[in-house]
Amino acid sequence: MKKIEGFKMRQLGSEYIVLPESSKLVNFNKMISFNSSAAYLWEAVGDKEFSVEDLAKLLLDKYDVDPQTAGKDAGKIAESWINAGIVEK
Repeated sequence: MKKIEGFKMRQLGSEYIVLPESSKLVNFNKMISFNSSAAYLWEAVGDKEFSVEDLAKLLLDKYDVDPQTAGKDAGKIAESWINAGIVEK
């Protein structure tokens, strides 16, 4: 997977939102918000390609979770990013 170019994350209070830099990317039907874990992953992968396994490893490195939970959570996050149109497979 890889982030689709043109989206930037911004902090809004205790939440994080992903906003398009161009009006061509705007879909006003949905707002993309992250919790702190998803924001950490978004920043950690940068502009490079990544997999669900990469996301799970990042979660394991930062949080006190078991590998099964990290894998499950990483899969959900990746799926939500794909469905939101901010990453591509």
